[in-house]
Amino acid sequence: MEKLYLVTGAAGHLGSVVTEQLIERGDHVRALLLPSEKNIPEMAEIKFGNLCNRESIVPSFENLDGRELVVIHCAGIVSIASKLNPAVFDVNVTGTKNIVDLCKEYNVSKLIYVSSVHAIPEKSKGEIITETTEFNPNMVVGLYAKTKAEATAYVLDAAKQGLNACVVHPSGIIGPYDKGRGHTTTLVIDYYKQRLVSGVNGGYDFVDVRDVAKGIIAACDKGRQGQCYILSNRFFKVREIFDMLHEITGKRKIRTYLPLWFVKPTSALAELYYKILKQTPLFTAYSLYTLNSNALFSHDKATRELDYTTRDMKETLKDTVDWLKDTGRI
Repeated sequence: MEKLYLVTGAAGHLGSVVTEQLIERGDHVRALLLPSEKNIPEMAEIKFGNLCNRESIVPSFENLDGRELVVIHCAGIVSIASKLNPAVFDVNVTGTKNIVDLCKEYNVSKLIYVSSVHAIPEKSKGEIITETTEFNPNMVVGLYAKTKAEATAYVLDAAKQGLNACVVHPSGIIGPYDKGRGHTTTLVIDYYKQRLVSGVNGGYDFVDVRDVAKGIIAACDKGRQGQCYILSNRFFKVREIFDMLHEITGKRKIRTYLPLWFVKPTSALAELYYKILKQTPLFTAYSLYTLNSNALFSHDKATRELDYTTRDMKETLKDTVDWLKDTGRI
């Protein structure tokens, strides 16, 4: 039977790349967007709705014309802000529950839920973090992580009850085609425009958005019901990222890296500064915590079961810089 892929958050960084890759391989895609969205994917059937309003997204599950519906739930709010934002819970938890409930009601063929590695309880420094099926908001730090843990638990409970659903956990997504103001895109722009005079110690696992999208589509085809798959790359120090950007762009090399204990007291001021500029903050108390956390994630399971692969980070950063130039962002 022919399949129809419903992609939520199809105008976002990851959702748009997933949509594009599906279309490139000849699949039919239905893109679910907010009514206010301006970045409309081409070659996709468009549906408008708000995840937090269940009735507004019902039409996305109807009129299938005999096709199987595969749902890829990418929509969510990624937040590193310190201040409580009710919208993060509303979208990430309530919105996901609405999607899951409709998947059960309409007997969809499969659901792929895009969670995050932040939902996985952190292990001690030096220990490799692998997949788990136990998710509890009380076992993770930060609003974003807690909402992703709660939503992931809801998806897996539905899988135990019979819904054909699996979960993917991307690490820190970076790469071209971000039409918004994602944290890593802002980092590249600020480096290129020489707004950054110093960096911070620490690092994280960063992964190309195109590799994550490919892993998600592979999960549609091969992912097992009730299973989770980490879609990571490897740990990179902040210094490594900036050094690669220096080699790619020729812009000023950052030589000063501040210890996290020194930067943390100024994080509140940094958040206020970016809020005044109406830009995504780079350094917050939560992002500094993340840069000092255990980010040794293993994608062995995804490699083994989904044929998941990653590309060289320097290629990712060069493609990001080139795309930002081509679109007039830098």
